[in-house]
Amino acid sequence: MKSNSNKWSNQTKELLKGLHKDISINNRDWHVQKSDHEKRAAELLVAALSQLINEGEKEDIKELISQSLKWLNHEIKDPGCPNH
Repeated sequence: MKSNSNKWSNQTKELLKGLHKDISINNRDWHVQKSDHEKRAAELLVAALSQLINEGEKEDIKELISQSLKWLNHEIKDPGCPNH
């Protein structure tokens, strides 16, 4: 059985890195997109996939997936910025 470090090609890791960068909400767009349920869910799913491919902790991966489902089901919302 391959170790996780050999399981995924460098191309896969680079593609995932680019996808994560593209999907993540940046500081400039945060206030506009922070309540977009699909955007937040996608961001969390890509983070979970990134953790999985990079040998992250299984519980952290499960939590990211769980949070993503909550966003999709409109069970949670952005609490707002504490500094505003």
